[in-house]
Amino acid sequence: MKFPNDADGDALRSLYKDGVNFNKPQSVEFFVAVPDKVIGEKLSQVLKGEGFNCFLDQDDETEEWACCCSKRMLLNYNELIKIQNNLNNLSKPHGGYSDGWGVFVD
Repeated sequence: MKFPNDADGDALRSLYKDGVNFNKPQSVEFFVAVPDKVIGEKLSQVLKGEGFNCFLDQDDETEEWACCCSKRMLLNYNELIKIQNNLNNLSKPHGGYSDGWGVFVD
């Protein structure tokens, strides 16, 4: 399987090499960096309205806030890019931005 030569493609390539089944929906967690807790709570409600399961989290070391938004989906490069772009567009008015994704392999 071929993947683009960028961070998202590298992550997918690694998952593929680890034997993750790309034909089975996976739980993908998208991270959206936010300036603070209050804005994060507001943005979480917006993202829940868009169909994401969200919770707000603060990093213990950096004390930075993030909305963690999960969605069950097939691992598809174009869809991952589309979702990250959508998260960027939704979070930008709140001072946030899409900050990567990860997979909890079933």
